[in-house]
Parts: sequence; C-alpha cells; structure tokens
Amino acid sequence: MTRKKNDQLTSGLTGLLFAAGGLTYINTQSIEAAAFIFFGGAIGLILILFALGLMKERKLNASGIRQVDEMNGKEFEQFLKLRYEARGYQVRRTPYQNDFGADLVMQRDGRRIVVQAKRWKQNVGIKAVQEVVAARSHYKAQDAWVVTNSQFTKAAKELASSNGVRLVDRAQLIHILLEKQPA
Repeated sequence: MTRKKNDQLTSGLTGLLFAAGGLTYINTQSIEAAAFIFFGGAIGLILILFALGLMKERKLNASGIRQVDEMNGKEFEQFLKLRYEARGYQVRRTPYQNDFGADLVMQRDGRRIVVQAKRWKQNVGIKAVQEVVAARSHYKAQDAWVVTNSQFTKAAKELASSNGVRLVDRAQLIHILLEKQPA
C-alpha cells in the first residue's frame, strides 16, 4: 500500500473512531462510555494493524524468486533486510531518497557493509556499482555489495572487480532464498 493510501486509511479510521465515540455520547450521555468506545476501538485497530504487519512481514520473508520478481523496490529492500537479519546481520534501511548510494547498511562481526538493492528485469549496469562504491566511503563501510534478482553487465562486473565490490546475482539470491528460515 502506498503512503498516501495508508494516510487516507488512518484518517478514515480515526474519523470513524470519533464518530463512534460521539454517537455513543449522544445516545448514552456518558463521557466514560464514549471514551471507552473511542480508546477501545483505537487499541483494537492498533492490534489489528500490528498483526497485519507481522503477517505481511512473514509472507515477505517466505517469498520465492517469482514473488521477488513482482516486488517493487521498497518491498525488495525490506525483503533483503529480513533475509540478511535471518542470516545474523544487523540491518537498517537508509532513507528511500538521498540514500547516498546504499539501500541497506549491515553489520556483522565488526564489519560494516553497504548494499545497493536492484530489483530489475534487465541486467544491472555500471551505475549501481558506482553508487555503492561512493556509499562505502560515505557510510565508512569496509564492504560494498550490489544485490539483484537479475544479472550484471560485463562492465559492472569489471568495475566491481577493480573496486572490491561483491555482486550477488540471481543465482546467488536463489541460493539465499532456499536457505532454511528460522521458525
């Protein structure tokens, strides 16, 4: 769901809570009953939204390569975050804009790694490698990776090799997908 749709849903549900509380007050003339309806409904909605978020996260983490191919960029970044956390990395996502060339910043065993995530239909070119090389310096990382559901161009492979960038292509991503996930 896009941010705009989420904001509209939140606004609509908040309005519904106020309406329910107001109607309760009008019908009962009890501020306590109106507050109970409003706050009880708010707590219920928060719990439902939390449960839905957990279900979405579980479904995302269980995705296979065909589902990955259908994801948008943000979903792919979140998917990679979950998968690398399951492999023992501490992972944080960078802002979606102004990310300085990294989508994820990961740490494990005292090493910081920047990751450029590319969920693309075509081969990933040299620009992704250039971006993650810049991000490595910006985030003071020791390692830089580009992870894709696709393949890399010859130029991207060459630049990655000369700059010590690890490329994770479709075959390696499938291997990660096939690893047993914790329950």
